[in-house]
Amino acid sequence: MAEYTFVPDVTSQADIPASGILSRTVYSDDVIKVIYFGFAPGEELSEHTASVPAIIHVLSGSARLTLGSDSFTAGPGTWVRMPAHLPHSLLAETPTVMLLTMVKETAP
Repeated sequence: MAEYTFVPDVTSQADIPASGILSRTVYSDDVIKVIYFGFAPGEELSEHTASVPAIIHVLSGSARLTLGSDSFTAGPGTWVRMPAHLPHSLLAETPTVMLLTMVKETAP
């Protein structure tokens, strides 16, 4: 059995919906969980926090990303590491695809 996971094109995991938000788990184990998100234009993840550190990687599209009190335009290639409990939100300005990697905390 392979000790790795190979996804030749993560953007092929699902289409961007005409309306709404699609989320699909790409990978999950005891250490990380990777979730594919497809956002229709105008869709939003309202401000929230995560109990674990997380990484956002925008693959396509354009979104308004708010991290704490800072706001940014996020486009293809945008990469963000967020500590646990950081308030954040996202508003898709165009059809947008991103990966969210949640890093489950482990004891030192």
